[in-house]
Amino acid sequence: MQRTKPELSFSQIFNMCFGFMGIQFGFALQNANVSRIFETLGADYNNLAILAIAAPITGLIVQPIVGHMSDNTWNKLGRRRPYFLWGALAASLALIIMPNSPYLWVAAGMLWIMDASINVSMEPFRAFVGDMLPKKQRPTGYALQSFFIGIGGTVASLMPYIFAEFLGISNTAGAGEIPDTVKYSFYLGAVVFLAAVWWTVYSTKEYSPEELEAFEKAEREFEAASTPVVHVKRSAEKYTQGAIQWTAVGIVLTAIIAAFQAHLDKQLFILSGMVIFFGVAQFVAAQFAKSTKSSHGFKTMMDDLFAMPETMKQLAWVQFFSWFPLFAMWIYSTPAVTSYHYGSSDPTSALYNEGANWVGVLFGAYNGFTAIAAVVIPILVKQTNLRVAHFINLLLGGLGLASYLIIEDPVWLLASMVGVGFAFASILSVPYALLANALPNNKMGIYMGIFNFFITLPQILAASILGFLVSRVFDNQPIYALLIGGVSMILAGLLTLRVKEAH
Repeated sequence: MQRTKPELSFSQIFNMCFGFMGIQFGFALQNANVSRIFETLGADYNNLAILAIAAPITGLIVQPIVGHMSDNTWNKLGRRRPYFLWGALAASLALIIMPNSPYLWVAAGMLWIMDASINVSMEPFRAFVGDMLPKKQRPTGYALQSFFIGIGGTVASLMPYIFAEFLGISNTAGAGEIPDTVKYSFYLGAVVFLAAVWWTVYSTKEYSPEELEAFEKAEREFEAASTPVVHVKRSAEKYTQGAIQWTAVGIVLTAIIAAFQAHLDKQLFILSGMVIFFGVAQFVAAQFAKSTKSSHGFKTMMDDLFAMPETMKQLAWVQFFSWFPLFAMWIYSTPAVTSYHYGSSDPTSALYNEGANWVGVLFGAYNGFTAIAAVVIPILVKQTNLRVAHFINLLLGGLGLASYLIIEDPVWLLASMVGVGFAFASILSVPYALLANALPNNKMGIYMGIFNFFITLPQILAASILGFLVSRVFDNQPIYALLIGGVSMILAGLLTLRVKEAH
């Protein structure tokens, strides 16, 4: 057996990343149209964040579980590929059902199911690159994933506009009904999602656990900087202390929000609830730590969370302030552009639906620029380094989001999307390139799942406070949610400069 992982050809890397295009096709359809669907079914834009919290909540729960399970799976389909396929099947079914939802609660429920399914497919793809590629090819793998994310997102976001403008399909519908342009886009998305993932499952064969173990052993022998496989067990006493502290803080926050609920927003209960949840999780881990059982999956995941490599801890803050603005953009772009740039908040009006379609074009544009940036960023990295390149890209993205407030002609918002596209491509690749070399192969899945915490937690925070800020601080003007996002992304860029690279 070869002692180190062989380098793969471009076509092999292409095939193993191609499924991400399908995943992003479904994800982009959701991002560009969920606010439109919810508003059509009667939701107030102040409640859009709370309704769209499905994505971060399901990601927070599903991704580390799937990561841990896939680390310990091996069957006829392989290690990661079973999860690609199962998630794609469920997500495709949800894409067909969601635009036919008769009521708001049905659409919200289908969003949760769709997000859970997308996360089942998505999480193992990150670990898949670490499994299949030697260290020097991993940046290429993540960059190619970003490229496919950009392509899939571009086409998916443009679908309602294409159906309306070029195929003459109706872009308006009666009160409480989803336009045919949106329905047909979701149907096409279901087909593309499943087909793209199936191609990766069919065309790419995985290394067995024994082969991966041999590769890692060789890396530890010949690369002094390699990260050894270490599992640090946290004591029951430390978990108990953390459980008491976090639960107490959460209860106090809940009491304060309840006492001043006339002046605060009920969505803030999400924030206090998550604090309590983390306390309870540590209490459960403490009970497992006291058990005589040698190991338990939940306890192992909690131990790994507290034993994150230093590079991962530093990147966590970068991810946190990078994804907060993306959630703000996905949820508030439709109400912001339709009300601020098109002057309509009525989902049944032609002007509102014209603005909503333009948001789809803007989302398609930033995904298109993401694909271009995926080619440009490696060149920028060679001229500088990973940290400086990420800083530049996040700065461009922050300025792009903030510019929504000063641009009056919606056509010129396309220029804003250049910066957002470069930031998005960088967010999807550079942090993973910085992180991958700090992780052992046998925990690639679980740590990629834990890393997702710092993508989902800022989105949960956004769902908790953005509605409050927009309604109580910014006089019901959703355009300011995008300004807040721009400031957050610039801060993320600054935090990148303090990350220490693992070699």
